[in-house]
Parts: sequence; C-alpha cells; structure tokens
Amino acid sequence: MKISRSLLLFAIFLGIFAPLGCTPQPDSPAAVPPQAGKTYADLIVGYAQLGAESEWRVANTISIKETAEQLGVELRFLDAQQKQENQIEAIRKFIVQRVDVIGLSPIVETGWEEVFLEARAAGIPIILVDRRAAVPEDLYVTYLGSDFLEEGRNAARVMADLVDGKARIVELVGTVGSAPANDRYAGFREILREHPGMVIVDSASGDFTRARGREVMAAFLKKHGSAITAVYAHNDDMALGAIQAIEEYGLRPGVDIKIVSVDAARGAFEAMIAGKLNATVECNPLLGQQFFELALKVVNGESVPKWVPSIETIFFPENAEEILPTRTY
Repeated sequence: MKISRSLLLFAIFLGIFAPLGCTPQPDSPAAVPPQAGKTYADLIVGYAQLGAESEWRVANTISIKETAEQLGVELRFLDAQQKQENQIEAIRKFIVQRVDVIGLSPIVETGWEEVFLEARAAGIPIILVDRRAAVPEDLYVTYLGSDFLEEGRNAARVMADLVDGKARIVELVGTVGSAPANDRYAGFREILREHPGMVIVDSASGDFTRARGREVMAAFLKKHGSAITAVYAHNDDMALGAIQAIEEYGLRPGVDIKIVSVDAARGAFEAMIAGKLNATVECNPLLGQQFFELALKVVNGESVPKWVPSIETIFFPENAEEILPTRTY
C-alpha cells in the first residue's frame, strides 16, 4: 500500500534524528566573534577541492570562496581536476606554506594516510569537507558533511513508495571509491532488503557527470530496454543525463521509468517541474560558513565535534515550482 508523502517524510525525519537528537544549525560565523586568539582576518586556509564535476561541486566551491572573501580569510584554493595526486601535491604545498588549517574534499576514500601524517607532523590540522577519508580519526580534526548512507536509504524509501515496492532498477553510481558513491550504494541496498519486489538489474559508474550518466543509461537501455522501470542516480547530473538517454530511446522519463536522484540542484527542480524526475534527496553544498567557523575554532584550540552533519530534506514535483526560486545552486 502506498503511504502519503507527509508520513514518509515524517518517518524519515524520525529515522535521521531520533537516535542522534536534533542538531541545531550553527550560528553564522560572522555573528559569533571569537573569544580570543586569531580572528578570521588572521586566518590562512589551504583548500584542496577535488574538481568541478557537477552543479553541486561548483556551488560548493562558490560557497567556500565567497565566504572566505566575506570574512576576510586568506584562502589558498586548488582545483585538483579529479585527480588524487593533485590533491596530495596541494596538501604538501600547503604544508610548506605553513597555512593554519587545510580543508579537503577527498576524491576517493583511500590513499591519504601518508600525507595526513605529514600534515600532523607539521602541526597543521585537516578538516574533511563533504567526503570522508579512510584514515585513523586522529589524523583529521573533524568531518563536515552529509550522511551519505542515509541519503541512500532515503532514496530507496522514496523509490519504494513510487513503485509500490515492485521495480526493475538500474543504478548510476558516482565516482568509484568515493565516500558518497560507496555509502549511497550501501544505504540504498539496506532498504531494498525490505522490498524483495525491487531488484537492481544493472549498476555502473557515471562518475557524477551528466555526459557519463547519459552514456551509461544508453547502454542500460540497449541491454535491458523497456524492462527497466526505475533509475536510481547517485547525483542529479547523472539523472539529467539519464533523462536525455531515455527520451532518445523513445520512453518517457518520470512516467515509463521512475527516477530518483541525490543533490537537489536547480536542474533537478527544473526536471521535476517538467515531469521527468520523480524526487531528489538533498545534499547541501553550501558549507562555506560552517567550514570557516570550524577552522577558526580549531586554530584557537576550541573543541569541535568529530562530525558536523548537514541538515537536509527530500523534494517532490508537486512543490518544485514554488521552491525553485529559492534554490541558490
């Protein structure tokens, strides 16, 4: 039996917050003056961004850069162009430059321990932003970002409601080895175990890009054709690519094939308004304010949580037109 969207969202809200307690949003850093030590104007931050693979990542970069400018922080920013070796080289440059703190969005989870040890030996703390790294917890001070497992679970819950618990699903996976791809993959399957009528018939990486999403979806359609009844995309860009491939194949995205994705970028809202996307699970990229607040606390010796989670929701077509003007990414 279908459940109402309001009951679904309420259940998801309880699943997220009941075990942890509701975490209030932190105050804006501009509204919380530091008690002692360095100010934002004294702060030198190195930031190793992984690239610009999606609308989400571009919005994340803009948030970091604009917030640094607003606060007067000296930001040394590097775009690694989707290469881990470039991020590692950037961290080593920041160590030589003696920045106060390093921000990092790791392109993949593994392969960081050596350079993190170098940063610790130099006394420079690392803040992970948006993506985790598979290193001992004493090698970074905090992780700021989403619960990717819960995003995967939420996508599966929404999908189950859309298809009445019966579907032949193809999955567009993010960058192989990345934290969001790993966790969104696992979280989705965790909920699918409760729905034996929902089967993943194929899964492949679209690398979080629209072009690859279209290419992989076209291959799925060539292999499985109209037997596909649902698409789970690890981000909106891949979903938008899949929508194009479905239309080129002669089927109706959002009708013949239900589609659920993650991010809640503007393109997803436009697709929902057009009736081509059925839901998007939010992953908030606007982390600049929280990041620099954490950076200032860390350099001034204040304690910070090991994980600072983003607070996010789920969006559906019926409210997309009303909400679109409020989206900043």
